[in-house]
Amino acid sequence: MIFTKHSNAFRWVIIIASFTIVSLILWKTYEFFQHFKEEERAKMEIWSFAQTELIDSDVNTNLDLTLKVLNTNTSTPVLEINNDGSIGSHLNIDEAKIENKQFVEKLILRFKDENTPIEVIYDGKLNSIIYYGNSPLLNKLKYYPLALLLIVFLFGAVIFFFYSSNKNATQNKLWSGMAKETAHQIGTPLSSLIGWTEILKTEEVNPDYIVEIEKDVERLKTITERFSKIGSLPTLETADIIKETVESYDYLKARSSKLIEFEIITPNGEIPVELNKQLYSWTIENLVKNAIDAMKGRGKLTIEISQLENNVKVSVKDTGKGLSKKHFSKIFEPGFTTKKRGWGLGLSLTRRIIEDFHNGKIKVLESEKDKGTTIQINLKRSV
Repeated sequence: MIFTKHSNAFRWVIIIASFTIVSLILWKTYEFFQHFKEEERAKMEIWSFAQTELIDSDVNTNLDLTLKVLNTNTSTPVLEINNDGSIGSHLNIDEAKIENKQFVEKLILRFKDENTPIEVIYDGKLNSIIYYGNSPLLNKLKYYPLALLLIVFLFGAVIFFFYSSNKNATQNKLWSGMAKETAHQIGTPLSSLIGWTEILKTEEVNPDYIVEIEKDVERLKTITERFSKIGSLPTLETADIIKETVESYDYLKARSSKLIEFEIITPNGEIPVELNKQLYSWTIENLVKNAIDAMKGRGKLTIEISQLENNVKVSVKDTGKGLSKKHFSKIFEPGFTTKKRGWGLGLSLTRRIIEDFHNGKIKVLESEKDKGTTIQINLKRSV
C-alpha cells in the first residue's frame, strides 16, 4: 500500500514537472517569436527609411549605403503602394501574380493582419505605404508551438498507454493468482468428496445417486482444471467439436430449469477442431448460463453447429430480452453487465478463450428487443 502511494505521488510529480517544462518551452518560444518579429519590424523601418533617402536623392548623392540596405531584404515579402493607389515597388512576391488586382487586395489584407504597415513620409506628406508580411522563417517558427504540443500530446498518450497497460497487466496477474488459488483451495474438499464417493459405493445406496454424485465430482475436477489454466497458455488438441458441445449441452440441460426448452442442431459426422476441451466447455457453459439469465429462467434455448469449407460456427440463441445495437460489442468488455448482480466477467472471459487461445471469433450475430439474442462462435477446422 505504501509503495502504491509513493508510486502515485511520483507519477503526479512527473506529470506536474512535464507540464511545467512544456509551459516554459512554449512561453520562451512565444517570447522568441515576438523578439524575432520586432527585429523584422526594425529592419523594415530601416528599409523604408532607405526608400525615403532614395526618393530624396539627386545625381550628386552617394547611394551606395542606401542601395546596400535596400538589397539586404531577400526573404520578407514587401509591397509598396503609392499615394494614388498604384504599386510603387515589390520584393519577394511572385511576379506573375502581382498584376492581378484581386491577388494584390488579398495580399494587402494578409500583410495588414500580420504586421502594421509603415508610412513613408516625404516633405511632410504621405508618399506611400509599405505593407510587409512575415518571412518564411517566421512563418515556420509560428507553427513550432503547435508541433511541440502535438509531440507532447503523443508523449502523453504513450505514457497513458504504458500506465494503462501496466495496470491491466497487474490486474491480470491478480486475477490469475486468485484463480490458481481458488483451484488449489477446491482441490482439498474435492479429494475428500472422491473418497466419500468410494465409501458410499460400499453402502446400500441407490447407484443412480452415486452416478450423479460422480458426475458432479468430475465437473468440479473440470472447474478446477479451468481455473488452474488461467494465466498460462493452454494446450490445444484435435477434438470433435460436436461431441464436446453435446457433452456440455447435456450436462447443463440436466441441471437447468424444466421451464427452459433446450434444442441442439448438429450436422452428421464429426468436425475436427483444435480445442482445449476444458476451456471450450467453459465457453459453452458461460453462453448458456448467460442466455438462461436473459430469459429469466423461462424460454427456448437453441445451440446450432454449422460448417463451411474451412470454418465451423457454433450459435447459441435465446428468446430473452435482447440487446440494443450499442451493446453488441460492449457485452464482451470486462466489467460490463446488464444484470443487477454479477461482475461482468463471463462473456469477456469467453471472448478471451475463443479469440486469444483458439484464434477464433465471437460476436453478437443478431438481437432484437424482447425477442432474443444469437451469439456466434467462429473457429477454424483442423486439416
